Amino acid sequence: MRFGWVVLLMLSFPVLEAVGIFWVADKIGAWVLLWLLLAAIAGVSLIRFERVAWGARMAFSMQSGVNPMSSLFASGRILLAGGLLVFPGFISDVIALVLLLIPGTWDKRKTDPLHPANDDVPSATWEEHTNVAPSCPSGCKTIDGEFKREPDDLQR
Repeated sequence: MRFGWVVLLMLSFPVLEAVGIFWVADKIGAWVLLWLLLAAIAGVSLIRFERVAWGARMAFSMQSGVNPMSSLFASGRILLAGGLLVFPGFISDVIALVLLLIPGTWDKRKTDPLHPANDDVPSATWEEHTNVAPSCPSGCKTIDGEFKREPDDLQR
């Protein structure tokens, strides 16, 4: 039984949470109920927000040519933290806060809401990002006119 201690920890986690709730309730009183209620509301709101935002974040990562795993991990961390906040107990709340305070989860959302969290996309223009020079460096001018497709003799 190689991972028996992991199974034991998983099975004893609800018991540890209940003991933690009773211990904190003994110290601070009925404020525990308010804490648990506010934590559950915060967890539900995190889950609802991230349920909507993860698709746009993944699409932006794929469109910009960046590995979307960083956005997926950031969304997963936020969803896991929301679930832990909904689960009543102080140990799970501390774990959720640690997950939310990992550097990079909220940094880019403060500065640029269009960039997903934990992306490696530099704030540069398309030419700088792709190392592609513009097709006409002297300034392109579009001439409006009629377009007519002529058949190609090589395709016959």
